[in-house]
Amino acid sequence: MAPAEGEASAAFGEDVKPYKIHVSTKYLDLTRQKLELTRLPHDIPRPRSSNWWDPKPVVEPLVDFWLEHFSWRDQEEHLNAKVPQFRTAINTTASDIPCRVHFIHARSPHANAIPLLLIPPFPFTNLSLVHLIPLFTEPNNAAAEQPFHLVIPSLPGMGFSDGLSNRAHVVPTVADMLDVLMKRLDYGHYLVSNSGPAVDALPPVDWRIASRLATHYTDSCLGAHFVSPPLHAPTSRDSWVEWAKWTAVSMFQTPMLGYSSQDIEAMKRNRAQQKGAANRDPAPALLGFGSGGVYEPNTLAYALCDSPLGLILFFLMIMRIVGPEKDLSPEDLIKLTELTWLPGPEGMMRLWAQCASSRDGGSREATRRARVGLTVFLGDTEDSKKDASETTVGLPRRAARRYACPAWANQTYNVVATNRTSGNPGLLVWERPHVIASGARALAKAILPLEPKLKPAQEPGAVLLEQVVVEGGHSAPAEISGTTIQAAGDEAAGARSESYVAFPKPDERDEEEEPQETGSPHERATRPVTPGEEVLPVRPQTGSSNGGGESSEGSPNTVIAIQVGA
Repeated sequence: MAPAEGEASAAFGEDVKPYKIHVSTKYLDLTRQKLELTRLPHDIPRPRSSNWWDPKPVVEPLVDFWLEHFSWRDQEEHLNAKVPQFRTAINTTASDIPCRVHFIHARSPHANAIPLLLIPPFPFTNLSLVHLIPLFTEPNNAAAEQPFHLVIPSLPGMGFSDGLSNRAHVVPTVADMLDVLMKRLDYGHYLVSNSGPAVDALPPVDWRIASRLATHYTDSCLGAHFVSPPLHAPTSRDSWVEWAKWTAVSMFQTPMLGYSSQDIEAMKRNRAQQKGAANRDPAPALLGFGSGGVYEPNTLAYALCDSPLGLILFFLMIMRIVGPEKDLSPEDLIKLTELTWLPGPEGMMRLWAQCASSRDGGSREATRRARVGLTVFLGDTEDSKKDASETTVGLPRRAARRYACPAWANQTYNVVATNRTSGNPGLLVWERPHVIASGARALAKAILPLEPKLKPAQEPGAVLLEQVVVEGGHSAPAEISGTTIQAAGDEAAGARSESYVAFPKPDERDEEEEPQETGSPHERATRPVTPGEEVLPVRPQTGSSNGGGESSEGSPNTVIAIQVGA
């Protein structure tokens, strides 16, 4: 389980410590007992309303699978062995107790990688996104596809991060914490991206935090990538210029002034969807959050903390709201639920309520218009017909989709990159994760020429070869693909290259033993390992009379390391 809030009062300092998950066996046994004692409601008498969701046919097989086939220990072992996890304590202005933030830090092996802060879509934790790591850190062609050093935090109160005081202004406090985190990892300049579309029924927590970082921390956060942000049409109150452009485009329905033909067609489909929705029976409000309802989270928090079945129903509701093209597997759905159930869902509910009921606030002012890249979804041509005829689908219904024209962002941001993508976002991080990566890379491509300080500094003793020497003394272009080619300048450089080690699998220990958090990345030069990566020491090569040496691992005719100062 996540540590109790009171434990955070210990002096952790500012060290970033490797973290291993270990859930008490007693708590796993309690989870099983609760599932075995589950009591389902009586069936709804017939005839049944088509507006009411009947989850029983879905829930009963899930409970059976959870009891008979799902093993948290297997998941725990995999996460600890394959995912580079860390935790660090960060002080906030809202409390005297430091807040411990759990995060993934996966460094790319490529020399041209730049840091990217990826914020998980609410209400999922960072460990739900581990499958994205290779996509960002190890592209197939690092020369053409920008690689990233990836940092994925778990938002305060979620997963294995401590919760915030209810006195905190959530968005500015979390944004400040994440900026501190990136600087603590020696990333003085970085990009940020959210990873889920903003929908009406859920507060756009990840987008609000990314926007706050981009607009209020412009010295360090040099750009933000927004996935389907909740933009609105400009008004004369916002910007006379942008309002005039939008008015002209709306009147003539002609692509001009920054609006494309794709924007106009998408807006037409959007109006057809809204017209079809108006002819249906209104859907009941979903929990009240984000829809002008009551923002008191503790009633649901107490209920969900006591019922694993209730929590998996909550996630089923979220899935239906988001509208995936296909359902997640039972194992994936239960894993998502366990990642919230085991630490406790109360932090998630409180974060939801705080974000839905409060403005950003805070004393820090925006310094300039932030540079942003946008990814928007045009919808499907058949989508409007589908939504207009969807009168028999039980609740929870898919959330309403509002197309946001990229040009609408000009009233607030400096838009430097735009991706218009076909279809609908759905469960983007599972169904179309490449869309997130493509948007982040488009932003990086636009930002790098403008912000040289974002480019990675060349480390001492490391160079990228422009040519390689082949047999016979002839030279040929080197296929670097952004990959670091290590050049050892002295024995110290060799020792430094050998010190990069993979984190071993967790030691066998008593199941009730608390995980030990020892060591710090600042005490020895270690880097997190991308899942599936085998890390071997890079030893300095013996130089020849012409300054070149041969690789002991690769082709004997290709030079991949050079001796400096021999």
